[in-house]
Amino acid sequence: SVLNRTPPSLIHEIILVDDFSSDPEDCQLLTKIPKVKCLRNNRREGLIRSRVRGAEVATADILTFLDSHCEVNSEWLQPMLQRVKEDYTRVVSPIIDVISLDNFAYLAASADLRGGFDWSLHFKWEQIPIEQKMSRTDPTQSIRTPVIAGGIFVIDKSWFNHLGKYDTQMDIWGGENFELSFRVWMCGGSLEIVPCSRVGHVFRKRHPYDFPEGNALTYIKNTKRTAEVWMDEYKQYYYEARPSAIGKSFGSVADRVEQRRKLNCKSFQWYLENIYPELKIPEKELIPGIIKQGGDCLESWAQDTTGNMLAGVGNCKGTVNNPPVTQEWAFSDPLIRQQDKCLSITSFSAGSQIKLEACNQKDGRQKWKMKGSFIQHFVSGLCLENQTGRVVTNLCRADVPGQQWELLQAT
Repeated sequence: SVLNRTPPSLIHEIILVDDFSSDPEDCQLLTKIPKVKCLRNNRREGLIRSRVRGAEVATADILTFLDSHCEVNSEWLQPMLQRVKEDYTRVVSPIIDVISLDNFAYLAASADLRGGFDWSLHFKWEQIPIEQKMSRTDPTQSIRTPVIAGGIFVIDKSWFNHLGKYDTQMDIWGGENFELSFRVWMCGGSLEIVPCSRVGHVFRKRHPYDFPEGNALTYIKNTKRTAEVWMDEYKQYYYEARPSAIGKSFGSVADRVEQRRKLNCKSFQWYLENIYPELKIPEKELIPGIIKQGGDCLESWAQDTTGNMLAGVGNCKGTVNNPPVTQEWAFSDPLIRQQDKCLSITSFSAGSQIKLEACNQKDGRQKWKMKGSFIQHFVSGLCLENQTGRVVTNLCRADVPGQQWELLQAT
């Protein structure tokens, strides 16, 4: 289909990689087709290393990666080449239609999907966010996507090399699309789906080849390498979602970490804020309780004249299991919350009043940690202090009783 449905001038060569199949003659027979070259691996390398090998011998300026079980549609390549020609840092993918496994029927996929994932690094197709959908006046316009499925995409060869190709210590198949997608976005490129380009793909129910360590372990190793190199402190959510990955070996990632440093790539927090804000940080189940100092409790006060809701200290009422709403708090690291409001400093200097504001995990003014009996503000390093009923931040001092707090959780 590639030769039949692509203008000949756009195809410099077709490189097939025979990944140590049981029939080596196939490779040689296929080279009788014009423009086809075939490389045979002398052992099973898997998709990732095979793709890198193919890309290294390619002599054209633009690379198109295609799974073997694909059928390209008419005028599939031109729209993608145009996007990469306009900006070489774009990595573009077509709409991936479905070819039935049972009878090879061609079924058109929806044109308003993009790639997404959950914290276990499981890929899923999802609807374009509503605001993106509303701003799309032209159905041929490219769709920004947080991740690509990985089977079919077009990339400038020099950009592919500059970004570090693929992580060749990943095995066989799985997870490489996340590693590439995070790297493209965080290191200055972009990913998009081009609606005018369509390629059919056979979605198989099982892999027709073996994984040396089994499918699940290989996927864990590959996604773990991705999390360790690219996800910064957010990798904790990967491990929470995929506890089977804890303690599993994943090889050394030192050279990939160094590559990231050399390319001066952005943080995973930047990626979440700018590229995939729809991926929500999982909220831990919060156990409410009270924050005590002797017979007094931290509490919220009614709004003052400027509409601010201040925090203060008053006599404890009710019980730990049943306190009044104004004295019930939940510590959701790093926030101290009361319903949808959180403790927030008003300035980063000592003496700052404490008020309650709408919770925002990314707001440095709302970040606290328990340090022994201190409640310390994460950014300023100052401690929460009771000054005769008012609470403020002050330099942490063990000899100040107003800075000693006890956190009691409901049972």
